[in-house]
Amino acid sequence: MSEQNAERSEQAVGPIGLVRPLDASAPPTAPAPDETWHFGQVLKEDAEGRPVHEATAWVYHGEGNDGLVRPVLLADGFDSGHSSLDGLYDGLERGDYAFLGELRRRGRDVILLGWGDRSTSLLRNARFASEAILRAVAERRGGEPLVVGGFSMGGLVTRYALAKLEHQRIDHQTATYFSWDTPHRGAWVPIALQAFAHYLKQVNPYNKALSDQINSPASKQMLWRHIDTVQATAEAATEREEFLAELDRVGGWPQRPRRLAVANGRGDGSGNGVAAGAPALRSTGLVFPRTALHTQQEGSGAVVAELHALLGEDATVSTDDLPEFDGAPGGTLSSFGIAAAALNALPLASADAPVPTICFVPAVSAVSVRDLDTTELLHTDIGKTDPEESDFDDYLCASENEPHTKITRELGEWLIERF
Repeated sequence: MSEQNAERSEQAVGPIGLVRPLDASAPPTAPAPDETWHFGQVLKEDAEGRPVHEATAWVYHGEGNDGLVRPVLLADGFDSGHSSLDGLYDGLERGDYAFLGELRRRGRDVILLGWGDRSTSLLRNARFASEAILRAVAERRGGEPLVVGGFSMGGLVTRYALAKLEHQRIDHQTATYFSWDTPHRGAWVPIALQAFAHYLKQVNPYNKALSDQINSPASKQMLWRHIDTVQATAEAATEREEFLAELDRVGGWPQRPRRLAVANGRGDGSGNGVAAGAPALRSTGLVFPRTALHTQQEGSGAVVAELHALLGEDATVSTDDLPEFDGAPGGTLSSFGIAAAALNALPLASADAPVPTICFVPAVSAVSVRDLDTTELLHTDIGKTDPEESDFDDYLCASENEPHTKITRELGEWLIERF
């Protein structure tokens, strides 16, 4: 598989950070930061031969500031490989709403925290988040408290980092914690797509990128249900149970800061219109003839994938009593669409995706108001629930079900006003 095709396959899991469209060109070079902080060891060199550390913070001072005065730390999310300053800056500044620029215009110093390995354990990257928070405290001029949070996985990493600092009785001097479409109660990658990823690897070990990403530590920690092989039973991974236990050990949430959340999904219980049990991806090429993936439906023995390969054994994948996630209200991802594009890039393979886009992070997960155990819970009318039922002090759901971690004026302005 070429490097470009591997990248497309990896994206089918869905970067849980700032998502870029499949057809997006490489982002332009970001302006040079005012400061760059490195944490941990050097893992490798990037394409330009520069060292990639376990974590890196790129610091942009607010307008009128010649040092750290009013720090806001923004942590990157999940993907394969290391964080890209160009990608982060582009997503935060050049989309529908210039979130980064508006923070700086208001005198806020922005610390973009990226990871040397975005798929490693959340607990490992939380160690570097803690170091970045304490360095910001040490280098800040004056006594303005910090704002700390992140996008998708970045919201979980910073949540744990702040809670652990409090558990250790270390003063993080953070007044506001926030998360942007973070899967606090789990994210969803269809079991059909997970099975197909493992099937690709089983048929041809060179087509392993998507399977390896699904089986990475961070993915297992965040996915509500996971399978590590084609015929495995969908269940919470051991890594997820261990992460949740560790989070609970340090108190679950930071208690000192005000807690804010935004969700890229609707809050009125209205889904995205995807029907349960519908054909989602159909392979039409010679390599995977008659292979078909379906959206999730309830019930026992629900068939979600029919897998066939020219040079492999056939497999049928079914699930028992899983909620109908794909059509739920929440931040969306073109999971099946990206998977089809990856197949179309392979020799002698082709596919189409009748249902390219599905729910990825349910709104009830992003604002931590309900668990994800039933279809009814996924469609909770959050606006009619008691605000005390959420783990956040305040939150906002989007007016429409929109792409996961999309930076919109609606959500961005709401957050900045509360910072």
